[in-house]
Amino acid sequence: MGSTRLPGKVLAPLAGRPVLARIIERLNAVEGLDGAVVLTSTLTRDDPIAAFCDAARVALFRGDEADVLDRYQQAALALAPERIVRITADCPLVDPEVVGAVLALADAEHGGGDCRYASVATGALPRSAGLRRFPDGLDVEAFTATALGEAWAEAAEPFEREHVTPFLWRRPERFGARVLEADEDFGDERWTVDHQADLDLVGQIYERLGNRPFGYRDVVAALDAEPELRALNARHRVPDRPRQ
Repeated sequence: MGSTRLPGKVLAPLAGRPVLARIIERLNAVEGLDGAVVLTSTLTRDDPIAAFCDAARVALFRGDEADVLDRYQQAALALAPERIVRITADCPLVDPEVVGAVLALADAEHGGGDCRYASVATGALPRSAGLRRFPDGLDVEAFTATALGEAWAEAAEPFEREHVTPFLWRRPERFGARVLEADEDFGDERWTVDHQADLDLVGQIYERLGNRPFGYRDVVAALDAEPELRALNARHRVPDRPRQ
């Protein structure tokens, strides 16, 4: 709830329901995903998230505000999953098909290797990475509970503690990392919600597509049909930059 650019964004209304509710309903459509859990902080300002989860009967775990890696580890110890899928709460267009594909990639036999971390190539990655990227806002990461535990025990940098997974993706060989690429590069699309203009764009997309299940290809088609919609948040597109 403490976003500095768009305070309260995770509970902002989106086509008649909170952003967080939209994300959960899309995750509930993922094949192979056992359930969704909301992880938030113990700060008083995040009490509305707890109230939402209680009313919506959504599983909730609360932990450290700054050390989000510890929050994940404590939730994993309490819930005992074999694999964790991480979705950030600023991605209300998360695509169930893409999430399922990441899970399949993580589970697939691949040269006899052991994949303990898989992710989606999105617009959050620089073009120089040479990957066919999904739109920014379709970010998905899947990692094993054992990999999370190793990151929790060894990660020392504040960046690695705050952002949960850098310890994993910075060591691709150790964790057998795999990356899901799109059919073509959509990395210039911005669908993440950090500003009011981003929320306005996503709201327009839901207005056009929200009465039926839809995926990222449907969103691209809607934006291609009305390219002026992309102008709503164009000023917030982040220039290409190297990943930390």
